[in-house]
Amino acid sequence: MQFFKLATATIALIGAATVANAGVIRVSAADFKPAAGLITFSNSGAVNPVYNPADYGSVTGPVVYTGGFFLGQSLSTTPGVDCPGAAASACVVGNPSGPLSLDPNSPNVTVRNDGSNPTSPVLSGTPTFNGPIAILFSTDQYGVGFDGGYFDAIGSTGITAFARDGSLLGTVTNTGLGIEFLGLVTDNGQAQIAGVFFELVGAEPAGFAIDNLRFAQVGDIVVPGGVPEAATWALMIAGFGLVGVASRRRRALAA
Repeated sequence: MQFFKLATATIALIGAATVANAGVIRVSAADFKPAAGLITFSNSGAVNPVYNPADYGSVTGPVVYTGGFFLGQSLSTTPGVDCPGAAASACVVGNPSGPLSLDPNSPNVTVRNDGSNPTSPVLSGTPTFNGPIAILFSTDQYGVGFDGGYFDAIGSTGITAFARDGSLLGTVTNTGLGIEFLGLVTDNGQAQIAGVFFELVGAEPAGFAIDNLRFAQVGDIVVPGGVPEAATWALMIAGFGLVGVASRRRRALAA
């Protein structure tokens, strides 16, 4: 009986450690399969829009909420220090609190026309093209991405993913100019992305907005090269080693 109790505890520990150690892998728009969710922000003028599954042609997808930033975050009082070269209106600091939720007092996001984006309208923060954008999903997602821009500086803007408890999963930043797809998945193959945040991480002269939001569960996105599982296997091997030690100890006591 003791063997099975320890085995069960070890397996639970493996699962908890795997979740806690999750990071992100960058993916492209082409990696999302047709079954993945897609929101094109076609409802121009909508403020803090909420998208139900039927709004984007799904039956089982999540409800998607939008806002300025998450509870626990705030606009910086020292933007020149916290976000060198970035617009003060888009310099957000602080870590989200759990469970992850949008701050109702954060700046609005609005669907607006954008002459710099070929698929306009887009979702913009406040002030227009110079405010933060947060996306919250009612159920955890495996992969999330969107077209960001218009970028005039490399490494100026990033998409950051958070887990349901508010913990950071990882960030992907733009590597080019113009309109660029910024996408990520968890590196452990599990659906853990409760929300994403689009923010300035450096100087961006032209501002930014997002369009063509994609999100997917496991099976609806292809990860180039597959998902690394070395850390998971290492934990499993270590766990089985503990179980083996406990089993030998039990036999020795019985003898």
